Amino acid sequence: MLSQETINIIKSTVPVLEQHGKAITTVFYKNMFEAHPELLNVFNHVNQSQGRQQTALANAVYAAAANIDNLGAILPAVVQIAHKHKSLGITEDQYPIVGHHLLGAIKEVLGDAATPEIIEAWGEAYGVIADAFIGIEKEMYDEAEQLDGGWRTFKDFTIVNKVVESEVITSFYLEAADGKKLPAYKPGQYLTVRVNIPGENNTFNRQYSLSQASTGDVYRISVKREDEIEPYGKVSVFLHNHVNIGDTIEVSVPAGDFYLDTENTAPVTLISGGVGITPMMSMFETIAKDSPERPVAFLHSARTRKHQAFHERLVELNASMPDSAYDALYSEEGDGFITREFLAEHVLEGSDIYVCGPVPFMQAVISSLHDLGIPEEKVQFEFFGPAVQLELVNA
Repeated sequence: MLSQETINIIKSTVPVLEQHGKAITTVFYKNMFEAHPELLNVFNHVNQSQGRQQTALANAVYAAAANIDNLGAILPAVVQIAHKHKSLGITEDQYPIVGHHLLGAIKEVLGDAATPEIIEAWGEAYGVIADAFIGIEKEMYDEAEQLDGGWRTFKDFTIVNKVVESEVITSFYLEAADGKKLPAYKPGQYLTVRVNIPGENNTFNRQYSLSQASTGDVYRISVKREDEIEPYGKVSVFLHNHVNIGDTIEVSVPAGDFYLDTENTAPVTLISGGVGITPMMSMFETIAKDSPERPVAFLHSARTRKHQAFHERLVELNASMPDSAYDALYSEEGDGFITREFLAEHVLEGSDIYVCGPVPFMQAVISSLHDLGIPEEKVQFEFFGPAVQLELVNA
């Protein structure tokens, strides 16, 4: 437990963190990687170069400070981050390294304003927060290992099929190299692929949604080739161009807190943009397989028909259910975008709503849903990469 004095000191730093949080986390990552270059094998270099990881950490530190007297308020965010850590194989012995460099960055950026009392209070607070993460992640690792066919961090998988789904998306079918059964996952969860790319100094880790209903013998991920805008996606390009049937890659246990509530019988509306279709495919297939009577609407937006994956499969699944609807819009073919008016017409009344896609897409869709009066608790969404603040505006 933190003392009231420590809580008061941490709370007093909230305005400073709001102003200087991004600068602190930028210095933090720079110093930590210089001292521990081996950690570059864990972190996404693209998110680092774009500043997304620094922003996400700054938001997390700010939230922790603002809620230091009620850490239960940020428990959902802690669990979400813990899922990411689990999928990356983060270990307990890495937390002291992070704490050392985070305190150092606070001191470096704030200078004399970071008094010994503030640094001591933040050291104490970090210890409490780190212990919470370590405890939650240990439970997750233990649970993953105890599943039928489960394992703790990474193990080898063989590519048993590779299917081109669209001009930009390719599916990879994965079987455990040891031949063991695969543990079930929740529809919407992801796994981490870990690869060594020739000519690169570090290992690369990327999370990809599982894009079909759980089968017990094969995992499927569907990867968009990110080669249109720099910095290019090194892992996605490597997978598309160089990983073939028979090759082996390392894969983590499925993780993630964005998944279909299969115990609920309420209607479901799935809304996706671009490659955000991947977790929705797992959800839609699961409904078709396990609860086909459940009302469901699948709403998708893609640039063109050539960019969209799984259209034929979606038509097939939609036809197999008595109370299902599937609609796709193509923004570069004159169909327009998923607007507030479109949502008002197509979102099922009283439905649980799941949204996934590029950040601007999610901002527009979720803003429209809020504007339509849909309760916040009815809308679940997933970021690909570090979470950012959604700037919701009236649609």
